[in-house]
Amino acid sequence: MFAKKSIAGLLQEATDTNTPSLERTLGLFALISLGIGSIIGAGIFAITGQVAANHTGPAIVLSFIFAAIGCACVGLCYAEFASLIPVAGSAYTYAYATLGELFAWIIGWDLALEYIFSASTVSVAWSGYVVSLLHDVGITLPPSLSQPPCNVPAMVLVALITWLLVQGIRKSTDFNNIVVAVKVLAIFLFIGFGIFCINTSYWQPFIPENTGEFGVFGWSGIFRGTGIIFFAYIGFDALAAVSQEAHKPQRDIPIAMLIALLISTILYIAVSLVLTGIVPYHQLNVPDPMAVGVNAMGSGFRWLRPVIKIAAIAGLSSVILTSLMAQARVLYSMAKDGLLPATFTQLHPQFKTPYVATIVSGVITMILAGVLPIQVLGELVSIGTLFAFFMVAIAVLVLRHTQPDLHRPFRTPFMPWIPLLGALSSGVQMFSFSVNNWLRLLLWLLIGLVIYFAYGRDRSVLRLQNQQKTESSNFLI
Repeated sequence: MFAKKSIAGLLQEATDTNTPSLERTLGLFALISLGIGSIIGAGIFAITGQVAANHTGPAIVLSFIFAAIGCACVGLCYAEFASLIPVAGSAYTYAYATLGELFAWIIGWDLALEYIFSASTVSVAWSGYVVSLLHDVGITLPPSLSQPPCNVPAMVLVALITWLLVQGIRKSTDFNNIVVAVKVLAIFLFIGFGIFCINTSYWQPFIPENTGEFGVFGWSGIFRGTGIIFFAYIGFDALAAVSQEAHKPQRDIPIAMLIALLISTILYIAVSLVLTGIVPYHQLNVPDPMAVGVNAMGSGFRWLRPVIKIAAIAGLSSVILTSLMAQARVLYSMAKDGLLPATFTQLHPQFKTPYVATIVSGVITMILAGVLPIQVLGELVSIGTLFAFFMVAIAVLVLRHTQPDLHRPFRTPFMPWIPLLGALSSGVQMFSFSVNNWLRLLLWLLIGLVIYFAYGRDRSVLRLQNQQKTESSNFLI
């Protein structure tokens, strides 16, 4: 259960030309665009308003800053691993090389929670913007078709994106580049015009007084908000999952991660300042807070309302795309290791995509998006993401200790303090969540352990290889 895959073996596996493999088509610009596409989404267009209304007030800016610092530390750890082990699988693969098979399974199963629930959360937010935009043009969707337990727009979107991902990563990234350009332009318009509509009285008090309940305003609310907002920063995690499809992964993946994180953080802080400055924070507990912000800017900016909504619709689509893209590659990697059925390793004969894993991920996401509310989904994604971040930061420390002489194209600076800070920030924020959220995470991990011991453990490729080596040695003796 604690056997580890060798890094040399992982690298050889990734470069083996004798077996079908993922197609390397991603350059630096495409990777940065994928990172921004995944990071800038529900954090700006949906989660921001709910966190401000329920936990932080205007001090959501501090939550974004704290989350960015923690994510930067973890991002540097991811960057080291991505340059060292440029293969599909993200944190799952890193854990397999450093902590062993059982920990790898736990993280892989946790990543399934992160990516599938992330795509579900964002598709629910997307549905809110679509319903609002349709209402603006005189078309009203009844709640029975646009809210749980039957959110039809969200389910249709996931189905379309799943189809696009099956068609090939080149088409998927071309689509992503377009929608990223649209949403970044719209965000700049919102910030640029919104600055002139700010009412500074809405920032008073900047940190609303705690209600007496942990996590509801005050400093505890800021830390609770930081934990939830971590959901907005999972883009660089998705980049690690597509390392095996990058032209120059050892150079480009770390650069793309850090640039995407920096750009996204600046935009998050700017939008949250403008949004809480033009709308009282307690009015932002809605699926489409930026649309509410445009309404508050006055009739002179009415033209900006459909622009923001179209940008939100496009931008949230890119988040779903990158989440499902990453999820399929994690399933693909786990299946190649024998821990999941081999059908997940099947590549499309024409498009070279893991189409079975993609379709299964899409179907599960459709179901969750249709039946679960956005708040439950968002908190589950956040605690799952924090858990993965915590494990990656620890894994960097372990590998530096066990294999210090490995050639690392990118090295996490200020060792061991950066990984320790990343692990500490992730761990502390996990404990800011409610007991119910912890129970949901533990139940998910328990289900995963049952699957591992009932199926994956006895079919592990590494385990079978080690048994063959042992039997061969005994035979020779």
